[in-house]
Amino acid sequence: MSFLKANAAFDDFFLNKTLRVDYFHGGNKDNEYYFLDEYKEEPFWGGSKVNLIDHFNYGNYMFKVFDKSSNTLIYSLGYSTLFTEWQSTDEAKKLSKSFTETIVLPYPKKTVRIEFYSRKNKAQTWNKKFELEVDPTSYFISHERKNQYNPFKVIDNGDPETKLDIVFIPDGYTREQMSDFKKDCERFAGYILNSAPYNEVKNQINIWGVEAPSEESGTDIPGDQIWKKTVANSTFYTFDSERYLMIYDTKTLRDLAANTPYDQIVILVNSDKYGGGGIYNDYATIAAKNSNADFVAIHEFGHSFAGLGDEYYTSDVAVEDFYPSNIEPWEPNLTTLVSFDKKWKSMLAPGTAIPTLVTEESKTKVGVFEGGGYVAKGVYRPMFDCTMKSIQYNNFCPVCKAAIKEMVKYYSK
Repeated sequence: MSFLKANAAFDDFFLNKTLRVDYFHGGNKDNEYYFLDEYKEEPFWGGSKVNLIDHFNYGNYMFKVFDKSSNTLIYSLGYSTLFTEWQSTDEAKKLSKSFTETIVLPYPKKTVRIEFYSRKNKAQTWNKKFELEVDPTSYFISHERKNQYNPFKVIDNGDPETKLDIVFIPDGYTREQMSDFKKDCERFAGYILNSAPYNEVKNQINIWGVEAPSEESGTDIPGDQIWKKTVANSTFYTFDSERYLMIYDTKTLRDLAANTPYDQIVILVNSDKYGGGGIYNDYATIAAKNSNADFVAIHEFGHSFAGLGDEYYTSDVAVEDFYPSNIEPWEPNLTTLVSFDKKWKSMLAPGTAIPTLVTEESKTKVGVFEGGGYVAKGVYRPMFDCTMKSIQYNNFCPVCKAAIKEMVKYYSK
């Protein structure tokens, strides 16, 4: 197998549009299976044309794209999905379930092989689970465009191929509320771009919106028997966690996002109830009308964009044993000390104790504080407090800031 050189020409292998692969991902606590649904062509490619091979090694899954004739690796991306989290719930011990999932890649010029990988027991090693061969000239690749709506620019800093492109998708805003959605787009663009470290790299970021109205205002709240007809079909009580506001229909979500060039999807949900969610290289959701929406925006986008893990450990969550103590988490801001040399060890001041005891002095410094990843023991975080730990807007620690800036740099080259 050969590898694509970092500066190899995008034009040698790809066209400036997107190939989308829709599939079903199912199983239970111990098993997983993949089933192809369909292929779709989408009109834009919003990603980098230089950084085509993922070097972060983040996410619970990864797909790799190989040129068939030369066996050259020409594209790869790590990502996570709702299915991973569901596998760690009590329900996954009792039944099997499937989820719709999608991946996108630049549209290949010639036949490619796409390989899907899953982490073995959440470790650093990858297991190949599924493989597809795709002829880009096949007439079975759908050109049908669903959910076409007018896009608009919220923040325009230039060519999408050299910028991080974020698209805001509305859910639960009626046609009469589209002007309200546009105001919310401006507000949330401010929440992101005025917080550190985004304020240092804001000229590398574009933000788009899509005018996609819903039949009804609001969102589903199953615990209160509230059900709304909305364009993206968001819902609270995901995995029976009241504040977990997520979307199961990723196909429709991708249809909506495809109205613009994009790298990252953020759904603004027309609700004042506290909640949201974020999954790495999948999407983030935010209850747009809640009083803590500024915090929720950058916290959840920290998950979906930068791969940051939750640092809190006192709130109830649906997942169980999400971070095994004998495995180093892939998230850049969490460690079990199994492979701490690969994390933020180089950012520690000389003499910093590992683990770091909480003192008035240590609270303001980078350390190794026990408690994170939903558990009080065995998982460690970089600072006493951070936006990934508690409800504080614009309070990312130095480790999280560094991870965010590195990701912006990756997408904007």
